[in-house]
Formats: sequence, structure tokens, C-alpha cells
Amino acid sequence: MDKKVWYVTGASKGLGLALVKQLLAAGYRVAATSRSADAMQSAVGDTNSNQFLPLEVDLGDAASVNGSIEQTVSKFGRVDVVVNNAGFGIGGSLEELSEKEIVDSFGVNVYGTIKVIKAALPVMRKQRSGHIINISSIAGFAAATGWSVYAATKFAVIGLSEVLADDVREFGINVTVVAPGAFRTEFLSEQSLVLAENKMEEYEAVRASHTRYLTMNGKQAGDPQKAAEVFIRLAEMPEPPVRFFMGTDAYNRALQKTDQLKANLEQWKELSSITDFGA
Repeated sequence: MDKKVWYVTGASKGLGLALVKQLLAAGYRVAATSRSADAMQSAVGDTNSNQFLPLEVDLGDAASVNGSIEQTVSKFGRVDVVVNNAGFGIGGSLEELSEKEIVDSFGVNVYGTIKVIKAALPVMRKQRSGHIINISSIAGFAAATGWSVYAATKFAVIGLSEVLADDVREFGINVTVVAPGAFRTEFLSEQSLVLAENKMEEYEAVRASHTRYLTMNGKQAGDPQKAAEVFIRLAEMPEPPVRFFMGTDAYNRALQKTDQLKANLEQWKELSSITDFGA
């Protein structure tokens, strides 16, 4: 049986590029998207054209996304694994961020993901198989000071994925939402991270948080190559997890958050209970 066909967005750098290179080395067939097909091909280098399809895709344009899925099916005959990796970080208090900065963030991180899923689902339903892997962030479960809108987009991806997993299970389609911690990629560089242009000196805690994160660049604990290995393992599992926290930092932050949630529930249990009829 032929190896699975993968479709990976935002694949010209970071975790996406590490994954594409490992997939190609392992003999998988891969369609990989970027804002420039030439940049995508250049990032991957020389490879078997029968195995690799670089795609120039505008995730804000449904026609562009739909066309890329159609090209993938035309070349490889199917789509088995979709990885929604494209996204960027945005920092700033809600008061500092402009309407455009907020809309652009949701446009890529949330609506881009939705467009890809909507384009891929008809193919996977017809196949009665497939695996959608959406990349969220630990910020989508246990967020940090100064990243409210970024957290909002990543919380949205987690919520979307959890319900989608239930909705498409009857078609033999799996859904996994991955919440990575910090990985040593370009994510904290200017190319992948946007900070509010309208910075307000009053937000001292936000500035301190951003400074702390920026000093982490190049020192993150996560290894992109090992992350790529994990993505492949997830896609080969007959029953993959719906939620997966990637990295010890993500695991520890999620565990701390769940402890906080449990304590909060117990603290306010009596007040929660008085709203029922007859209470």
C-alpha cells in the first residue's frame, strides 16, 4: 500500500518545514503550501517531483485554498493527512492592538484553518478516512500575560477541533489538535511574531512579558526535528488523541492549569449550584 499523502500549510519554515523534510525523506507524498511556491521549493531543495508538490496558497482566499486541495488530489489521488500549521503570534494588550492587527490574526490563525478543513473534508468523507491535525499552542489552554488575542485564536482552534472530532468520527476521519510549547524555530523572530504598533507605557506587565519571551529566542527547549517525528507517529496511530500537548513545558503548563481549574470549581461550587430550579 502506498504511503499516506500529506498536505501541510505554512511549510516553508519552522515546524512545517521540519515536518515536510522528514516526510519526504521517509517516502511520503507531500503537498506543502506557502505564500510563494518558489520559496517553498527553495526551502525544501532538490527532491523527487513525483513525491513533492509545492503550492502557492493565499489562506485568506477560499478559491486559492480549494484549488490547492484539488491540485493535491489531481497529482496524488487522495489526501490522507492535513496539517494546519500556518499561523503567527501577536502580542499586546487588547487596548493596544488595532482592529487590523486583530482581524489579520484571526484571518490566518482561525479562518485560514477553517478554509483548509472545509476544502479537505469532502475528499476525506468520500475516502471514508483521513486525519486532520490542527496546530494550536499551549497559549490556547494556559495563556500568558500580553498575548490575549493570540490566545483567543488558539483557544478557538482547540474548541473547533474538539467538536470537529465528534462531528466527523462517523466518516472514519480523525482530528487531533496539537498544543506545542516553545520550539527552537523562527516563531519568536520578526517574520513570525507581531507586536502591537501602538504600545502604551502604562502596560508594564505586558512589556515585561514580551521582553521575557523575546529573550527566549534560540534557547527554546523544543527540538523541531523531534516534533516532526511526533507528528508522523500521531498520523500513523489507529486511534490518535484528540488533544495533544507537545513538549515538557506545554505538559507542565497544562497540568498547572488543570489543577487551577479544579481548585476554582471546588471554591465556587456552592455558588454555582444555587442557580438551579428548586435549589
